[in-house]
Amino acid sequence: MTPLLGADSVALPRTSQMLLGIAEEWSSTSGKLYPFHRDRSGKWMPSFSESIPVLFGRGGLVWGRGAVPTPEGTKKREGDRKAPAGFFAIGKVLGYESALPSGSDASFPYRQVTKWDAWPDDPKNPYYNQHVVIDPKQGIPNWYESQKMRLGDSAYHWLVEIRHNSDPKPVPGGGSAIFFHIRRGPDKSSFGCTTMKQSDLENILRWLRCDANPHYVLLPKAEYQRLKQAWDLPEISM
Repeated sequence: MTPLLGADSVALPRTSQMLLGIAEEWSSTSGKLYPFHRDRSGKWMPSFSESIPVLFGRGGLVWGRGAVPTPEGTKKREGDRKAPAGFFAIGKVLGYESALPSGSDASFPYRQVTKWDAWPDDPKNPYYNQHVVIDPKQGIPNWYESQKMRLGDSAYHWLVEIRHNSDPKPVPGGGSAIFFHIRRGPDKSSFGCTTMKQSDLENILRWLRCDANPHYVLLPKAEYQRLKQAWDLPEISM
């Protein structure tokens, strides 16, 4: 059996907000998302009255590279259409609006995406899996058109960064551009992102707090049961 990794072997991130994503199994393309916060005693408490239905990658799930080491074995690769499983920091929010939805934490990192924002997914690009803002005065790189973010796509109206394969630096080919974003339809799974209805995503945006250092944990049900104690995860009813 693969040894457990977590509280006994590595320092877990200090977080008081967690989005816990649970899939039925590794091949699942859908599941549920549970937002939690810590109360004053440090106990995990549900933040919403109900879980949120979400979609994952078309290829299911596979171990990703996040804030906590995961078991050895198959890891996410660019283009595999799988959602990365693991324990990930939540980064900045990007979107088409001038500001986050009303009621959001004004201190949460946010950027309105312009025509010059890009997020390269080509492993050969020196900015692979990084947010880049092009300065046209300095010249427009030949890769820009295929890597730009502002596409007028309603699914990308809001993007919440899931820091997979980001720290300390991206591994070329290890998977890029992983976000929470709006789903394209109730049965249209993604290329590796976690997607949901726009209203659900906007509720999450209003809930996120910068000082809570929010994180996302995505696991198949069996791995959740196995890692629950080691990773100090909230208790959910299966």
